[in-house]
Amino acid sequence: MTDALFLFDPQVDDVPVNSDELHAGWKLTLPAHIKRHAVQAMRLKAGDSLQLSDGNGLRIQAVMADPEAGLAEVVEVGREPEPLTRLALIQALAKTGHDEQAIDMATQIGVDQVVPWQADRSIAKWKVGRTDKKWNSVLDAATEQSRRAFKPQLEACASSKEVVAICRRACVHGDVVIVLHQDATDTWSGVEEKVAQLVERTLQDGRPRTVSVVVGPEGGISEQEVADFVKAGAVSCVLGRNILRAATAGPVALSLLSRVLGPMSI
Repeated sequence: MTDALFLFDPQVDDVPVNSDELHAGWKLTLPAHIKRHAVQAMRLKAGDSLQLSDGNGLRIQAVMADPEAGLAEVVEVGREPEPLTRLALIQALAKTGHDEQAIDMATQIGVDQVVPWQADRSIAKWKVGRTDKKWNSVLDAATEQSRRAFKPQLEACASSKEVVAICRRACVHGDVVIVLHQDATDTWSGVEEKVAQLVERTLQDGRPRTVSVVVGPEGGISEQEVADFVKAGAVSCVLGRNILRAATAGPVALSLLSRVLGPMSI
């Protein structure tokens, strides 16, 4: 069984994060919230293995030395490189937690960036200090569940005009923005060709690029929004014959993209 992974915040938790200074054999005092989760909830005992990460590529392999004191002994330290080709999810706010379900699954699949979007038809509203805290909590839990060393970056909530700006920047930088729309005429196979070309360019020049997926709320993306995004350089396509929920459309698209990107997304 894969060792449990626990995230810590280097700005809050007193855990050394410099992998050049942290060596095997060192004893770490686990932050209170990690000790509580590891010892009380997961029942880790002395000698059990665990992993720690700052969510920014650092992965510390450790062994529980003293559960009561919350001490863990470092076995190995490493920092993973960021993928050259990043996946982003621009997820419209949706009611009844469908947006949170979407970012949970997207994190497990491997998304690198999450952009909340206040779409024209979004019923749910973004509340700074409340909604962002909930979304961060979802991303934390999904990152730990999937044993990732990188937590997806949560951006500020975007308006439709700001999504248009994202599409324009993508054109300048050679990125791809995919808008999932049930009435689009372009098919997913055409999208995969564009993404494959992006991968080829990245292999040639080694420059990081991003593939973004735009998903609307329960009522769908408005025609004006789709027109604005496409005019700004996005690709609008239909994902398949069936119409998916706001919670599942993004994760399905990201899964298909992960297959196209292959090792470039690792």
